[in-house]
Amino acid sequence: MLERIDPDMLAMLRARHAEPQRRYHDWTHIAALLGHFERVKDRIADRQAVLHAILFHDAVYDPQAKDNERRSAELLLETGPPIERSSRELAHTMILATEGHYLPDTIGESERSDTAHFLDMDLAILGASEERFDIYEGQIRQEYAHVPDDRYREGRAAVLRSFAGRERLYFSEWGRDSFEDRARANLARSLAALARKLRTNNRTSTPPFPADPG
Repeated sequence: MLERIDPDMLAMLRARHAEPQRRYHDWTHIAALLGHFERVKDRIADRQAVLHAILFHDAVYDPQAKDNERRSAELLLETGPPIERSSRELAHTMILATEGHYLPDTIGESERSDTAHFLDMDLAILGASEERFDIYEGQIRQEYAHVPDDRYREGRAAVLRSFAGRERLYFSEWGRDSFEDRARANLARSLAALARKLRTNNRTSTPPFPADPG
């Protein structure tokens, strides 16, 4: 799948995903999405857009920043991969959509379907096995090692509650069939564990995380 990607661009992306602050958002995450892409590629209309959204969506990742998605999308445009302009623009839109994980309502039906599948790939980790999900939760905690325990638990619980409260977590039929039930169970289990660890207090805090749980 990567054989037609410019080697210098691919090396740049691999180097970014090897940065020391990454524990979950590394190349393993990209490889997982590429695996999902391979399984659903027959459902995808603009494969170049989805492929480049996968490769670039976490290219900029600073756990202490709030603009990773925007900067990753900008990096895609600055790098200028040699694909159709429409594909590049759709990939840019897809990356921006990972901030909050909502489908844009400004694109056409085909583009919405491709974006739905991409977003579902990105959140597939929520519907992983209990063992893999627990590893993922530990990796996210490591990425936010700069945040004190109580503040982290409050913030993480707020993020997970925001997703658990959605009518549906996945936008495509593939995503719902593949991940929805396990994701609901994993979120409930993680929220219960966080609640047990939280100290009883009346403090409110702004979650120190992006809206994207993954």
